[in-house]
Amino acid sequence: MKSRWLVNLALLLVVAGIVAFLYLKPQEHEETDAVHEVSNLKLADFDRVSIEFPAKAPVVFEKKDGFWYLVQPYAARADQVTVQRIVSIVAAQSHEKLPADDPARFGLDNPRLKIKLNNEEFVFGLYNPVTSEQYVAYKDAVYLLSGLYSETASTQLLEMLDKNPLKPGEEIAGFDFSRLEQWQEVRLQLDKGEDGKWQVSVQNAKPSQDDINEWFDGYWTKIRALSVEPYTPDRRAGYPTFSLKLKDGKQVHFEKLQESPQLILGRPDEGMRYTFPADIGFTMLNPPVGLGK
Repeated sequence: MKSRWLVNLALLLVVAGIVAFLYLKPQEHEETDAVHEVSNLKLADFDRVSIEFPAKAPVVFEKKDGFWYLVQPYAARADQVTVQRIVSIVAAQSHEKLPADDPARFGLDNPRLKIKLNNEEFVFGLYNPVTSEQYVAYKDAVYLLSGLYSETASTQLLEMLDKNPLKPGEEIAGFDFSRLEQWQEVRLQLDKGEDGKWQVSVQNAKPSQDDINEWFDGYWTKIRALSVEPYTPDRRAGYPTFSLKLKDGKQVHFEKLQESPQLILGRPDEGMRYTFPADIGFTMLNPPVGLGK
């Protein structure tokens, strides 16, 4: 009994010592690093982005009707998310704000690239070997920022293009597949009525509304190509064509430039061509209209 009592007393003394130590220990106050706003500019303030490189022509985007378009080195629809990521540098924050009185120290005398948003210029220099962040000059200060801004701005140009073959605001109301080889005999057309139901032009077709809606939602509502690039339409080539009917009454025409091993569609009015995997491409052009049931 006596030994058990001594053990309990010892444990009590240990606990009391720990409590006293924690109580009497000086409180440590964590020092938080100051955070510096790179600018007080707003994302919506800009309608022009110019990316300038030391040894090649600049890449220029302009905003029209709320959407970004590539204007140099050629005209094309831009990937909206990519351009927004570049413009978002105006909202960047940094734990370092240094005077810009020695550009060579940060590699800013020979910058890797410049981003100009309207008349606001951001200059990109060396990477900090400790933090892997990049020195960026704006106005009279130098900041350490994530390298994602310059990496996004340096993305291959083709990856900056919109992979959706439809323009913003173009809504599909129907399809004219009558000029494609597999549908020439029946002159297939699909039209979506105001009640949301699909009408098929073929008399003996027995379409399932659920099947057509699943096909439309899966392959045309959020359509995105594997890749997109400029091309020069050739009227003499005689490619098979089809059209998308839009809700505003207009039509968009596409050329089937290649069917295998990948489907390649050309959009002559924009001079762009879109590449899709073969399985997806086949299904895009072959809706389940219920023939042969």
